Amino acid sequence: MSGPVANNIFRSSGVIAAAAGGLSWQPVVTASTLSASAGNGYWINTTSNACTITLPGSAEAGDQIIFVDYARTWGTNEIIIDSNGLNFQGEDDTYIVDYDTSGQAVNLVYSGATIGWTPSSDIVNALEPSIQTQRGLFAFGSGSSGRFTGRNLVSSSGVVASDVSGAGTGRSNLAGTTYGGDKGIFGFGNISSPPYTSITNLVNNSGVIASDTTGVGTVRQGLAAARYGGDGRALFAFGYASAATGISNLVSSSGVVATDTSAVGTGRNYLGGANYGGDKAIFGYGRLNSGAVTGITNLVNNSGVVASDVSVVGTARKEIAAASYGGDKALFVGGNTGSTTAVKNLVNNQGVVQADVAGVGSATRSYAGTMYGGDKAVFAYGLNSSDAYLNKSNLVNNLGVMGADVTGVGTAREWSPAIGYSFSA
Repeated sequence: MSGPVANNIFRSSGVIAAAAGGLSWQPVVTASTLSASAGNGYWINTTSNACTITLPGSAEAGDQIIFVDYARTWGTNEIIIDSNGLNFQGEDDTYIVDYDTSGQAVNLVYSGATIGWTPSSDIVNALEPSIQTQRGLFAFGSGSSGRFTGRNLVSSSGVVASDVSGAGTGRSNLAGTTYGGDKGIFGFGNISSPPYTSITNLVNNSGVIASDTTGVGTVRQGLAAARYGGDGRALFAFGYASAATGISNLVSSSGVVATDTSAVGTGRNYLGGANYGGDKAIFGYGRLNSGAVTGITNLVNNSGVVASDVSVVGTARKEIAAASYGGDKALFVGGNTGSTTAVKNLVNNQGVVQADVAGVGSATRSYAGTMYGGDKAVFAYGLNSSDAYLNKSNLVNNLGVMGADVTGVGTAREWSPAIGYSFSA
C-alpha cells in the first residue's frame, strides 16, 4: 500500500526516528529499473534481479528519498544508484554507487549542489562509491611486420586514435588490465615463438607506457588479466608455457606483480578475463591441453581467490575477447570454435554467464577489449575468418549492445591487449 508516513527517518541502529516532512511509501518495486522521486520511500525487492535506480535530475536542499531491502536480497542482487548528473557525497556521477548487503536500507537527503545527495543514515554498511575509467589503450601485438611496440589511445567517447610510439619489448599473446584505479599494466607474452616472457610494463594515468619491468612468475603466453577488489588490485591468470596452466599472479594497487599462486581450475590459454560486480573478476573459455576448446569459467572473489570451474555456458571457443561494461557487468565476444565467430555472452553482476547472443559486426578472433567512458566497452584489432589482420573496432553501449564495425585506425594486428585508464574524460 502507499500513503504518507510523516516525520520518519532511519537511524544507523535501524530505529525509525523523527525527520522533517513526510514520505509517501510506494508499492514494492520488483523491476530492474526505477526512476525515483523526492519525498518517496521505496521497498526494493531484488529477489529476481538487480535494480538500477535513477535519482531525480534536479533537487532542492532537504529533498529526501529512502530505499529499503524488502526481501533481504541485496546481497545477491544489488541496487545501483545513478545520481543522474547531480553529485553524490561530493563526487560527480562518474561514480557508480551500489548497495549490496542483505537487509540494508539507505536514507538519502539532498544537501545542495556541492555535496549533493548524501546518506544521512544507512542501516548496515554500504560499499564506497567506485569511479570507473574513462579512456582506453590498445598496445603491442603482432602484424604483417612482426611484433608491434606502439599503442592506440581510446577517447572517453570511444574514438580509437592513430599509432603512437610505445615503450618496452615488442611481443604478442600477452595480457593487460587496469590497476590502481586509473592506471594499467601489460604483462607476459611471447617475444618470438617462443621464447615466452614474464616482463611487465606499467601505464600511467596519461596513457604513457613505461619501459620493461623485470618479470615475476612463470613465463607464458595466451593468458588473461582482470582487475578485482575495488581498491586497484588486479591479476594475471592461466596461459601456456610448456603446457596450459591455471596459475595466477596477483598485482598490487601500486602495480607490483607477485609470484605464482598455485593453479585452481582447469589449465587453459587463449581465454578472456574481465571485472564484474564492481570488485570481482571472471575468466572464461579458452583452449585446453588436449587442444579442445571449452566454455568453462572461473570466478575471482574480491580477495583475488580464483574459484573452481563453473560448467560450460554458451559456445565453447578459444582466442576470445572480454571486457567490462555497464559499471558492474562483463561480456565475452567472438573467438574461434574451429571457425571464427561473432557470438557474444553477457555476464551479469553476479558473475552468471548468459546464453549465446548472435553477434554484431564481423566475426573476429585473437583480439581484445576494454571499458571506456565509465560504463561502455570497445573491442579492436584481431583476425578475421580469412586470417587477415584487422584494425577495425566495435563499440558496446552500457546495456551490452554491440555496434557495427568501425573503420580501422592504426596498425592491423592480432593479440593486442587493452587496458582502461584515467578518471578524467
